[in-house]
Amino acid sequence: MTVQIKAVASPLHVTRSTYLWMRILGTPFWSLINLLAFILYKDLHINPLQITLLVALKPMSSLFAPYWSQAIHQRPDKIVANLIWANIIRYFPFLFLPWMNSWLIVLAFAFYMMLYRATIPGWMELFKLNLPVKEREKTLGYACIIDYCGAALMTLILGFFLDRFEQSWRVFFPAMSLLGLASTWLLKRIPSPESPQEDPREHLEYPTLIKEGMVKPWKQAWNLIVERPDFANFQIGFMLGGAGLMIMQPALPVFFVDTLKLSYVEMSFALAICKGVGVTLASPLWTRLFSRTSIYTFCGFVTLLATGFPLLLLAAPFNLILLFMAYIFYGVMQAGSEMGWHMSGLSFAREQESSAFSTINVLTVGIRGCIIPAMGAIILAASSSIEVMLLGCLFCFLATCHLLYYGRRHSEGMV
Repeated sequence: MTVQIKAVASPLHVTRSTYLWMRILGTPFWSLINLLAFILYKDLHINPLQITLLVALKPMSSLFAPYWSQAIHQRPDKIVANLIWANIIRYFPFLFLPWMNSWLIVLAFAFYMMLYRATIPGWMELFKLNLPVKEREKTLGYACIIDYCGAALMTLILGFFLDRFEQSWRVFFPAMSLLGLASTWLLKRIPSPESPQEDPREHLEYPTLIKEGMVKPWKQAWNLIVERPDFANFQIGFMLGGAGLMIMQPALPVFFVDTLKLSYVEMSFALAICKGVGVTLASPLWTRLFSRTSIYTFCGFVTLLATGFPLLLLAAPFNLILLFMAYIFYGVMQAGSEMGWHMSGLSFAREQESSAFSTINVLTVGIRGCIIPAMGAIILAASSSIEVMLLGCLFCFLATCHLLYYGRRHSEGMV
């Protein structure tokens, strides 16, 4: 009698492969999202208010993301279902993009970004449950390379078609959203973890449940910041660095189209190819550096690179090569930023549940989005892009000083 033994893939392999394949299948759509502000400004001639709103909604959507991810707090058995529904809902509105006006497109974009951010705590908790520490860093490094190398190729191809076929983006968005929706079936392969305890929220009355759901993410975030001053100091540094990059965003579409007069191919080459080269070259180096230094020092190096980005960008009108150099520089910085931002929750959580720390990362992005893009737009209206970029440079420099200071204190055992 022959006994056949069915091989069962380990949770490590399934989680890692699912995460990476979903990034691959989502790359074409993400490439279009990266060009959305330029597409709407160039083809639909949206006004400065809509540009500012589009830029602000990307981070502001993070304020609503914790309400979606709150469902998985202390309920690991709900993580996979939470990720499945988020993936379906975030792509669905773009199936109807050919019939949308600019305002509806901006709204669909905000909804997509909210659910994109909302899945981060769930994925990070799955990483903690299913992946060893070294594998988490490697997987995020691979994902970063996929995002930027894939986006580099796709954005260049899309830019070629967008230049030659007017309004072709109205066809590309539904097609790429279908590809994103098709990736949902991969999530069903991940084994759903068991819940370690009964969820006390199941016994709450409905009005109390709603009230707790609205207040709890903010209350939980505040309590964690108060209890963990080390994490609070990290957030201050990351907030300053993020503000520096964010304040420049309202000026970039106008700067590229009106000052540099770039075509879609030139924009795609800078935003995707050059950035992708930087990410590809730097990701392995950032992965090795992360395990050898403190999170403060690691992110201090990231914001130091961010300080140089606007300076190179401001020199681009003299020679367009400097624009491409600026985005290679940006790609190197972005590779480290992605790793630091995603891994910080796991680094500070240690043996605690990591989703609470990751949720604060998401919330702070939203808080920045409420203030910083509007500040950039106001300064741009009152002055010029030069002042906006120099202010962004100053924010990044302050972040570098703050993070490197606490990195030194951490190495001396004072943090």
